[in-house]
Amino acid sequence: MKKYIVKLLLPVCAVCISLSGVAQQRKNPKPPALHSDGYKLVWAEEFNKDGAPDPANWRYELGFERNEEYQWYQWENARCEKGKLILEAKREKKTNPNFKEGSSDWKKNRREADYTSASIKTQGLHSWLYGRFVMRGKIDIRDGIWPAWWTLGTKGSWPATGEIDIMEYYRKKLLANIAFMGADRKDAWFSTEKNIDSLGGQAWADQFHIWRMDWDENSIALYVDNQLLNKVSLNRLVNQDGTNIILLNNRIICCSIWQ
Repeated sequence: MKKYIVKLLLPVCAVCISLSGVAQQRKNPKPPALHSDGYKLVWAEEFNKDGAPDPANWRYELGFERNEEYQWYQWENARCEKGKLILEAKREKKTNPNFKEGSSDWKKNRREADYTSASIKTQGLHSWLYGRFVMRGKIDIRDGIWPAWWTLGTKGSWPATGEIDIMEYYRKKLLANIAFMGADRKDAWFSTEKNIDSLGGQAWADQFHIWRMDWDENSIALYVDNQLLNKVSLNRLVNQDGTNIILLNNRIICCSIWQ
C-alpha cells in the first residue's frame, strides 16, 4: 500500500523570561534575540542530536487521544534529523489493541486507524510561569493536516486549566486561540484566524516562520513573524468558578488528521 507522508519541521523551541522586551521586524524572520531586551534564556531545545527526541525534554502521546481524530499517535513518527524535529503523518493501517466490539467509546470502537502520526509534550518534565516562548517551524498545509503547538495548565481539568494555541493550522486557516472555562463549565475562547491565502498560500508554507507567545502578569500575546495575531488581558481569562487559568504551562507539539 502506498504511504502518504506529511512532515512538520521544527528546528528550535526556546523559552526565556523577562520583565519586558520587543522583537524587531525582519523581512526574513529569525528567532528574536533571546539575551536582549531584558530577557534571559532559561530553556532551549535545538534538536541537534539525530534520532528520537530527547527523553529528558519530551514525552509521547500514544494511541487515539482527542477530538475523535483519525490518527494513531506513536513514537516511531517523531525523529530529530540535521537540527530539525520531524513529525510525520502517514497513511497506513494500525490495529487498535484496545478495540471492543459495540463500545460507545470512540477510542475503543475503531478496529483500526487509517493513519499514524506523532505528538510530543513536556508534561511532567518542564513547565513555566510567564515568559517569551518561541518556535521556528515549517508546516504542511495540504488538506487533512492539523499541526499545532499548544499549551495546557498543569493543574485541574480542561477547560479550567486553560489552553493556548500558539500555532495551529486547520482547514485553510492559521489560528491563534486562548481558552478558559466559561458559563456552565464549558470552554470559552478568544480566537483570531487568518486565511492562509492572505499570507501567501503555498509559497508562505514553503518557508520557515517564527511563532511566539509573550506572557506576563498582565496579558498573553501571540505572534507569527512578529505580527500580532491575538492579545488578551489576564483579567478577561478568569474562569467562571473564580479560579485563574494556567498556573504553570506545558507544551504539546502535534500533527493531527482530519477528513
